[in-house]
Amino acid sequence: MLIEDWSLRCYNPPEGEQIIRESIRSTSEEGFLTSMTSFIEGMLAGYGIAIPVGAVAILIVNMGMQAGFRIGFMAGAGAASADLIYAVLAGAAGTAVIALLQPFATIMRIISGLVLIGLGAGAIVKGIRSAGSTDKKVHAAGPLGTFLQFLGITLVNPLTVVYFTALVLGRDPSAKSGIADQALFALGAGIASLSWQTLLAGLGGIARNHLSHRFRIWATILGNLLVLGLGVRVLIFASG
Repeated sequence: MLIEDWSLRCYNPPEGEQIIRESIRSTSEEGFLTSMTSFIEGMLAGYGIAIPVGAVAILIVNMGMQAGFRIGFMAGAGAASADLIYAVLAGAAGTAVIALLQPFATIMRIISGLVLIGLGAGAIVKGIRSAGSTDKKVHAAGPLGTFLQFLGITLVNPLTVVYFTALVLGRDPSAKSGIADQALFALGAGIASLSWQTLLAGLGGIARNHLSHRFRIWATILGNLLVLGLGVRVLIFASG
């Protein structure tokens, strides 16, 4: 009887095999949905950290107005790379990263504030000089130098890693268990941040092509006054 049943199963797909196939298919679909959820959550996190108008956003727009879209894009790419790095660290180490950075949080805030003040003040001085000059050529750092500059500006902000870590720890445990899901979360955050920074650079590039030189200069001065003010604000909170 057992032999007969086995021979029949050789010619007709048994119910057991169908169940296995359905189980594999269901597992694959669940894995795909989990991966897509991680990627989408990462994109939402990336937009959440990138969209609020802050000093870096103003600097990226100003860079696009001063030196064109190409340099503005590299500035945005530097900021987005920092977001990606912190998203990876937050996903991989979680609270350990916060514990590691906690002793240096104050000094990092002070450095961040001083950098913003220096950048804002320097750009204001250049803008005032350019306002009284007929030379429209902008002497900006090259693409690599701009990328590294904005990477550093964003990395010295400890709130970025705190933000990403809070999001990672607040996710559904089943959605953050795998390395692949963590990687997709970080990738989504990086892509979202880069897309927003690219938009800012594009707005700056459009302003460069359609607004007068004098208007761009004064708009840049105003933007950098905001950057300088944000730098002072960071120092006040750091000292408090």
